Amino acid sequence: MSTTATNPTATNPTATNPTATTRTILRAEGFSCPSCVAKIEKQVGRVAGVDAVAVHFASGRIEIDHDPQVVGVEALVAAVAKAGYTSAPAAF
Repeated sequence: MSTTATNPTATNPTATNPTATTRTILRAEGFSCPSCVAKIEKQVGRVAGVDAVAVHFASGRIEIDHDPQVVGVEALVAAVAKAGYTSAPAAF
């Protein structure tokens, strides 16, 4: 199961912003039910510079599209931690 949360204030980066959006992949632990997905998406989606978040419950994979000039990987990991889960950057 996966869902996608999109920041409604985000704009198309190619249309108005010369800075490219980066996709960061995190792996998370501690999911116990599908409601964990919404909790993480909501918390990470609140971070300035985050355009979209997709959490994949079965694999523990979190895909985050963000502006690297505004928010870094450490802040994304911290946002997941604030939601109550441990995560780390993944190679794929």
